[in-house]
Amino acid sequence: MAEQKQLNINDNCGKIGKIFKAEMSVYEGESDHMEQYKREFIEFMVDCEVLKFGDFVTKSGRKTPFFINTGFYRTGAQLKKLGEYYAKAIYGAFGTDFDVLFGPAYKGIPLTVAASMALSDRYGAEIRYCSNRKEVKDHGDKGILLGSPIGDGDRVVIIEDVTTAGTSIGETLPIIRAQGDVKALGLVVSVDRMERGQGTRTALTEISEKYGFRTTAIVTMEEVIRHLYNRPYKGKMIIDDSLKQAIDAYYEVYGVK
Repeated sequence: MAEQKQLNINDNCGKIGKIFKAEMSVYEGESDHMEQYKREFIEFMVDCEVLKFGDFVTKSGRKTPFFINTGFYRTGAQLKKLGEYYAKAIYGAFGTDFDVLFGPAYKGIPLTVAASMALSDRYGAEIRYCSNRKEVKDHGDKGILLGSPIGDGDRVVIIEDVTTAGTSIGETLPIIRAQGDVKALGLVVSVDRMERGQGTRTALTEISEKYGFRTTAIVTMEEVIRHLYNRPYKGKMIIDDSLKQAIDAYYEVYGVK
């Protein structure tokens, strides 16, 4: 029963299509109750221009008014801080009782390096990092993996930037499981977009139920919007009424009904 409750936790969050229809009074004051590190991370994404609003197309082909691009974390200081946020989310969901942190190429490579360093610094955990190569290397250090090898008995947590429709995990898991008798413990992303995956439930919920492991995120899009909507940040209104309407319209199509 406890496991089923955990697997369904993202589905409870996934009612975002309905949540966003609520009156503004629902949001007033709620950001003050959000954990401090979540508020800081949202503002960190804005400062680094990782969180963008406009007209975009996701990997799954959805036209979206917001986009999270972790490729815009470009300095050592930014990556160090990002790793600390990921480490906090990983520790909260999985502790440090696992062996390997796997980041799919290409964006997952700096994520797994930064997060594994932060896990060592903050929690004294010696977690090995690993990523895959897009092309198999046929000379020197041959093979498809970069960093630590993965072998029988290893417990692996997967780290990604975001998951929209849940398609990328289907490409990642076969690579990990091809290495031996490996147990995938779960997936951590920076932002839970809180939209439908391949079916009628949120992408992270579908992943949990399909693969039988936990999923978690540093923040959800509900938290992002709650914190930024009609709240000036550094003299600028990041999410105004017009943008909020565009986001609402997006979740009318792709949100959980």
